[in-house]
Amino acid sequence: MLNRRLFLQGSLATAALGAFGGLTGCAASLQKQTAPPSRLFISAVDNTDGAHLIAGIDSAGKTRFQLPVSDRCHGGCAHPGQQQAVVFARRPGRHFYVIDTDSGKIHKTVEAGPEYHFYGHGVFSTDGRYLYVTVNHFTSGDGFIRVYDAGNDYQVVDNFAVDGIGPHELRLHPDGDTLIIALGGIKTHPDYDRIKLNLDTMKPALLLMDRHSGRINQRYTPSHHQLSCRHLDVSPEGVVIAGYQYQGPEWETPPLIARLDTRNGEFSEIALPSDLQASLNNYTASIAISPNAPHAAITAPRGHQVVMINYLTGALIRTAEVHDVAGALPDDQDGFIVSSGQGGVFHVTPQSDAISALGHYRFHWDNHLTLAS
Repeated sequence: MLNRRLFLQGSLATAALGAFGGLTGCAASLQKQTAPPSRLFISAVDNTDGAHLIAGIDSAGKTRFQLPVSDRCHGGCAHPGQQQAVVFARRPGRHFYVIDTDSGKIHKTVEAGPEYHFYGHGVFSTDGRYLYVTVNHFTSGDGFIRVYDAGNDYQVVDNFAVDGIGPHELRLHPDGDTLIIALGGIKTHPDYDRIKLNLDTMKPALLLMDRHSGRINQRYTPSHHQLSCRHLDVSPEGVVIAGYQYQGPEWETPPLIARLDTRNGEFSEIALPSDLQASLNNYTASIAISPNAPHAAITAPRGHQVVMINYLTGALIRTAEVHDVAGALPDDQDGFIVSSGQGGVFHVTPQSDAISALGHYRFHWDNHLTLAS
């Protein structure tokens, strides 16, 4: 249930939704409108019975589809040239699902294959020909970027070694040729569900990989070996914001946000005020960067916070309190849409403390939102 403050602020939703008309990039709205819906966003969800689903919500706030799937899913990506989106099973899941966003049906289910599982994320090349997916060869523990030919019914064409364990989220650099990869460093095995098997020997990193050859061009290392680098986004200028999940003692509060400027190779970690840093409970989830302003949002579900920073300077702008906050997407101005594991969807902005409640659904949102046209 929404708390009283958010319930009252829900009356602001009509005004706030005006900021979401004609959204582009990775933005979406729950706008109440009479025109045919033009935007769709997709997320992995669980319903109130605990069943795993992929849900699609249109820009009028209507649930377009709820597709039952065998795995609990995580992140997704939209095909840049077709009415398709791909949603990936959460580690250690063994499927990804190609959704026909026009019909709202599963077009194809792709298996990871013997001795492999997915980590929940992927990204298309700019032309949509290739899909790059993070995978684990669980018998060896080695991580790979698997390349699928989307133009040939998602056939496997290559596996690029990342020289490490646990590649998680990846994005395509604005140059169109470089993959930016968050390497978590955590070894898992499907026989042991999500148990972390190597916390003492983790080697997380942030990688830059040539998507054509698989060559790793740069490797950046967090300040502590238990700072698992998990999620990221990249700005139009090539500035990367990455989020950590700390696997060390809970009473320690190391930085959880990294910044990489790929224009000059400058890598740093952002220290937040000590009370805010402690309140995040050593865990970040979704990262979203605005294409229209130097703003980034980092969700912290265990701390019930959305942290908004200036990605060019690393300066803290403000925070917004959203219980069990999950996914994040930029709107078409300079704010963000965020979901909650409790079913709510909200609008937050760097300019104001106001939090607009845009809708509430009878399912639990996972940590990522994907826009599909």
